[in-house]
Amino acid sequence: MTTSPRPEPTESGRQRQNWVERRREKIRAEIERNRRGEYTVPTWVLALALVLIVGGWLALIFLA
Repeated sequence: MTTSPRPEPTESGRQRQNWVERRREKIRAEIERNRRGEYTVPTWVLALALVLIVGGWLALIFLA
């Protein structure tokens, strides 16, 4: 029984593999930054906190 060589990945398969490798590298870089203490809160979290604070403040004013 002979083994046939592995077929070459298609172009879309290579693109998907490259995307996965780039994604993994970005995750590794983010983990390294966080370990060095360079962690930043995402903008959407800050915006959500602001909306909740302002909304709560307005609710206290108008419902009191």
